[in-house]
Amino acid sequence: MNELINKIRQFVKERDWEQFHTPKNLAMALSIEAAEIMEHFQWKTAEESRELDEVTFSEVKDEIGDTFVYLLRLCDELGIDPIEAANNKMLKNAEKYPVEKAKGNAKKYTEF
Repeated sequence: MNELINKIRQFVKERDWEQFHTPKNLAMALSIEAAEIMEHFQWKTAEESRELDEVTFSEVKDEIGDTFVYLLRLCDELGIDPIEAANNKMLKNAEKYPVEKAKGNAKKYTEF
């Protein structure tokens, strides 16, 4: 992970883009890239969304890459370890969504 973050940092530095990579701009870019992932699934059935053609799969893969890069840049700018943040969030989710209440339903924890 650190190798990738350093590679992204170097890419940004070589292009003098640090000036544009504020947390606000990175959060917006992240959201836009996530929307570009969604665009490939819009109007597809659940089954169709699992069986993408080769071109669509490649495009989704690229958008996921873009999204991940922006997420890592945002984490880097804010000093957040994304692995630690994800692990901590999973612990919180386990408390909010205990198996005995959450198994097999899609309700939000506030509706249990």
